Amino acid sequence: ALRGASMPMPARGSRGECRKPRAIAGPAHADGHAGRAPKPVNFSEHLVDQAFDFFDVCGKGTLTPADLKARLSIFYPDLPEKEYHMLISEPNFNKQTLRNLLMNNTQDSYDPVRDAFAVYDPHQTGFIDTGTLRRIFHDLGYGEIADEDVDVLVHIADFDRDGNISLEDFRRLISTTSAG
Repeated sequence: ALRGASMPMPARGSRGECRKPRAIAGPAHADGHAGRAPKPVNFSEHLVDQAFDFFDVCGKGTLTPADLKARLSIFYPDLPEKEYHMLISEPNFNKQTLRNLLMNNTQDSYDPVRDAFAVYDPHQTGFIDTGTLRRIFHDLGYGEIADEDVDVLVHIADFDRDGNISLEDFRRLISTTSAG
């Protein structure tokens, strides 16, 4: 059965790469608000660990641009190679490197949940696109998702019961799965 955002990840490719499954981690929440002096975005240790582990499939303790591309290309298939290198520019990018970057982030208008939602709403309709949801699950290695499974996913995440997953539904889903 599908339960929120804590599903195990399928094994990676068949060329001898690491085959250790990981959980999908929900995005963390931002602390700042527009109109105020910039504050550091506040991420818990647990969420930083989850995010890092999502990309560190083999458990090496460091990330490379290739690790980032292996995961992000599912969500951003057209992201140029140079962007991956810009995101991971240090040779020993580890959990502490990620923590330091996040602690020094003072963007007061950054909303990581809205950014994550935008991946699932590419046409900016205000609702998660079920075709995109199907593609992402397929690209993550879960195969074709049956209509009944899509209905279950929408039902679980549709907190206001309007038949769609809005940004506010998505926020509730993320906060529910992060707290549990």
